[in-house]
Amino acid sequence: MSSAPEIQALAEAPGYHARRTLPLRVEAMRQLRRRRTLLMGGVLAALPFILIIAFAIGGTPGGGDGGGSRINLMDVATESAANFAATCLFVSAGFLLVVPVALFCGDTVASEASWSSLRYLLAAPVPRSRLLWSKLVVALGFSLAAMVLLPLVALGAGAAAYGWGPLKLPTGGALASSDTVPRLALVVAFVFVSQLVTAGLAFWLSTKTDAPLGAVGGAVGLTIVGNVLDAVTALGDWREFLPAHWQFAWADALQPDLEWGGMAKGAAVSVTYALILFALAFRGFSRKDIVS
Repeated sequence: MSSAPEIQALAEAPGYHARRTLPLRVEAMRQLRRRRTLLMGGVLAALPFILIIAFAIGGTPGGGDGGGSRINLMDVATESAANFAATCLFVSAGFLLVVPVALFCGDTVASEASWSSLRYLLAAPVPRSRLLWSKLVVALGFSLAAMVLLPLVALGAGAAAYGWGPLKLPTGGALASSDTVPRLALVVAFVFVSQLVTAGLAFWLSTKTDAPLGAVGGAVGLTIVGNVLDAVTALGDWREFLPAHWQFAWADALQPDLEWGGMAKGAAVSVTYALILFALAFRGFSRKDIVS
């Protein structure tokens, strides 16, 4: 890596601007071409078709008693494209959508270290804060794209399989067809915000290790631990400080009268944890001795 005097000399060179190093477009294209990005996109795009096949083989969904779940969208999954998209989000929000967030945010810095290319990026010279900022923005962008991809494919596949219509609610009643897309967009937005904790945890771990799988697996594992702790009712009100406690608060967006209380609390908890973890990542990386 370049010494401080060399970096200072380059910084003063004509035409050099720190903000122009590692452009977002370049970083985005690098990540888009990676095999894990294409594989993750394929898995999410395939899920709606797998569910359609499962419903076709198994018959009308929702034949059970619901098991006491908080919401039971499975009972009305095949009523319309909107119902089918909401069901896809319901079955994937607890774990499947955690994986791309952990993958994109946990693999981004650690993979450079594992390839021994991180020090060469910094020797460009790319300021450390600029490198982290570019990688974080692109990772969050791909995470959001993954969450948008699933309901978009589900809406298209659901419209072909079940037709377009109002979103029928398990509790009775329905949302008008004109309200379904905005409500589903709100659901996706909340799911994304709720996953910022996983993003922050994965990104922080990515700056601490040279093993991408360690960062990704650590983020997924700790997210699962949060879900387990939320199931411990003996914790009482302490569970409200767990991001996992609010992961299905988006169900309030699928009610005739939109309710913001649960989503607002969940978003506040998630953003608070995420900001702390992002700050730890930037602070630790700025002082880290880069040898890989």
